Amino acid sequence: MIELIQKKISEFKAKNQLEEDHAIREILQDIALYGLWRTGFFDVAAFQGGTSLRILHGMSRFSEDLDFILKTPDLSFSWSTYLSGMSDCFAEFGLKSEILNKEKMDQRVKKALIKDNSIGKQLNLSFYRENPNRKQKIKLVIDVDPPSNSFFENSFLDFPLDFEVCHQDLESNFALKIHAMLCRPYLKGRDWFDFSWYVKNQIHPNLPHLQAALLQWGPWKNQELKIDIKWLKSKLTEKILKINWQDAAIDVERFLSVQEQHSLKLWSVKFFIHKTDMMN
Repeated sequence: MIELIQKKISEFKAKNQLEEDHAIREILQDIALYGLWRTGFFDVAAFQGGTSLRILHGMSRFSEDLDFILKTPDLSFSWSTYLSGMSDCFAEFGLKSEILNKEKMDQRVKKALIKDNSIGKQLNLSFYRENPNRKQKIKLVIDVDPPSNSFFENSFLDFPLDFEVCHQDLESNFALKIHAMLCRPYLKGRDWFDFSWYVKNQIHPNLPHLQAALLQWGPWKNQELKIDIKWLKSKLTEKILKINWQDAAIDVERFLSVQEQHSLKLWSVKFFIHKTDMMN
């Protein structure tokens, strides 16, 4: 099975250590998704977030974490049901990955962690030779009490082998991205790169899902709120005017190819006001 991974790593054509790191992390993400599918995880959960845009829709930026939501809220959800089967899957591919349950029962968002330093020892890599024990870490994050009005789709993937994942549709995924952009208490440039990708691809956010999320968590929690595209553009503009766009660009730069990084020079109030105006 390690031959499948070796073939996949060569397809990335990494030009430096950072690109090779991204490629290895994405391969581990793919195997994790495959392992979760084998455990029946996607019967109850859906893939979402930036990594889903990368793996399912070909977005150009790399991503670190695997984000999920339950299709039906269940505060008793536990990662322990699925981690053992996923660990067995990694072992079948010759990987000695450590998979840790980091959840706390009283938290709405529950986490697990994959740690692996075995993959670099088994592959013919160009940039791992100086430090073959370098460890990759991937967080698995699931919202066990997600907002209502989401829609889901199923897609087939073929690496490492054929399997199927349930995921949020793009409109619902966009809604949760906008919720993060408006409510996250810190700046994350990757949010705004993803926002630009959605606008470029003419995705309209699922406004009922966004409204449910805003009422559940953030500055509009439990308020009377009825959002429309005019309200949304106004709030995004307020946010755009307050952001240090140089800091935002620095956050996302390491997740992009050298070619993609040139466009970060455009990041400014003017640029993102233009993107917001393009929303329909």
